[in-house]
Amino acid sequence: MILGLDIGGANTKAASADGSLTESVYLPLWRDAPLDEVLHRFAETDPSSVGVVITGELADCYRSKAEGITSIKAAVEKAFRCPIYFWGVNGFDWRDPMELAAANWSASSALVARDIGDCLFVDMGSTTTDIIPIRNSSHASATDYLRLVNGELVYTGMLRTSIGSLLRAAKLDGHIVCISPEFFAITADAYLVTGQISPEQYSCDTPDGYGKDRASALCRLARTVCADLDEIGEFRAVSIAQQAVDLQQDVITQAIEKQSAKYHLDKVVATGIGEKIIARASQSLGMNCICLSEKYGKHISDVFPAFAVARLLEGRLQMGSP
Repeated sequence: MILGLDIGGANTKAASADGSLTESVYLPLWRDAPLDEVLHRFAETDPSSVGVVITGELADCYRSKAEGITSIKAAVEKAFRCPIYFWGVNGFDWRDPMELAAANWSASSALVARDIGDCLFVDMGSTTTDIIPIRNSSHASATDYLRLVNGELVYTGMLRTSIGSLLRAAKLDGHIVCISPEFFAITADAYLVTGQISPEQYSCDTPDGYGKDRASALCRLARTVCADLDEIGEFRAVSIAQQAVDLQQDVITQAIEKQSAKYHLDKVVATGIGEKIIARASQSLGMNCICLSEKYGKHISDVFPAFAVARLLEGRLQMGSP
């Protein structure tokens, strides 16, 4: 069994090359999460080889990306006894460890380029959204900084984005009310309240440490305008949620439109937990959208970088490359 791992700052994902094993573990590295323990548990599946992409080096428990890469790489090497292959932004044949930084999008787009062809590959996760132009191969920039500069990385996600960083003001009762920039509520609260995710899909910590039920989410949303729920009522709290959801949809749509125009691409390949948001954005732009949940299944779409690096490693080993 060939295993793929995507080790992020908030989630560690695993998938086998045949898709029989898929798992995502909420593992916030900045909170001293038990990465070693989780990796050892994955090692117990007894893989013959492991492909790894790293994105957790930016977690602020590390003083630099280099420290993060060194730490995460060492944890993987300690956990597994089989051959380990780390994927960098240019593939498995890397020379500088800094090439391993934030390389999960590269593995995903390489597999999409191989199996589907030219498209705009869009992966929306809990924290960020990758928008990768593919023409024969990926044309994205090599670092997160440059991808931000060029609009290939949009730092907004379906679960962990602060409402205050997304929505600067809400329209309530004809008034424009500024949203507090405090960490009171997140997009998971907005999607839960609007019925687009279930409590079980709220797979990250809540800002206040309280429940992942609708009532708790409404209280958090009310706090974004410095109020208790009984001050503004459920209707206004839901309105804040809907305005946040609508704005995030607009942000994703505009980002897709910009990249599709720049690279003259009219087909989107969507993956990640925000696949439906990507599909709606594509449809509003009149673009054809292929959802990877329909091609591979939702369980694979949600952990696609891990699946991609496993499949790419499988192909490499079948060709006889070391």
